[in-house]
Amino acid sequence: MTKIGFVSSNKPDAKKSLKKIKEKYNHVPPKNADIIVALGGDGTMLQSLHNFMHLKKPIYGMNRGHIGFLMNEFSEKGLVKRLTEAIPYKLYPLKIKCYNKENEITESLAFNDVSLIRNSSKIAKIKIKINNKIRIEEFLGDGCLISTPAGSSAYNLSLRGPVIPVGAKVLALTPISPYRPRRWRGALLNNDAKITLYAKDSDLRPVRAEADFMQFQNIQKLEIRLEKKLFVNLLFDPGHDLEERIINEQFDNS
Repeated sequence: MTKIGFVSSNKPDAKKSLKKIKEKYNHVPPKNADIIVALGGDGTMLQSLHNFMHLKKPIYGMNRGHIGFLMNEFSEKGLVKRLTEAIPYKLYPLKIKCYNKENEITESLAFNDVSLIRNSSKIAKIKIKINNKIRIEEFLGDGCLISTPAGSSAYNLSLRGPVIPVGAKVLALTPISPYRPRRWRGALLNNDAKITLYAKDSDLRPVRAEADFMQFQNIQKLEIRLEKKLFVNLLFDPGHDLEERIINEQFDNS
């Protein structure tokens, strides 16, 4: 029998559902589980991916939040059968290196996206390098976003960035409120690309880095590339897998 480890967000609906589902199914701590089931929204799923990646256990989400793009529909019934039939999707994170003004380095991971964004009322000035070659000497705008396929339908989509099919081996580099160059609307890059963003005039125009739910202040340089040695298996119900959801996001039926 599959050993299940349950976790949830701190929101009342999620906590209530967690209590009910624990009464219905045998469960163990996440570290002893075969599968981790997370109750909440996409924020809960991102937190779970970071918290349990080292366990190398598949994670199955059930939506007790708002949008729940990374989650399955919540139901207390037939959970073991759903887990048995669930389709896995390998989610690879972006690895980032943040260099601050003291040249201190902070490393982190992001499963959805990473951004370098202005941290004051002043417009940001950013130099963009791809594979050690300068592509834009001086971008002016609110910032730049780098997104994985899984994250491409989140903040990236709201910026009019491209939605990326899950099997595509590319990353999206999308400008945030661009001012100069006016006609630049971003780029699709091979997922083995090394992306480097430099903050220019950062004393006058401070910027911060954001990676999933984390923030890093006073950034001078940000290095990003896909970490292909690490992944988490995210589980989806048949017919509602991540590929299907990303396709749906490209057709507005609201």
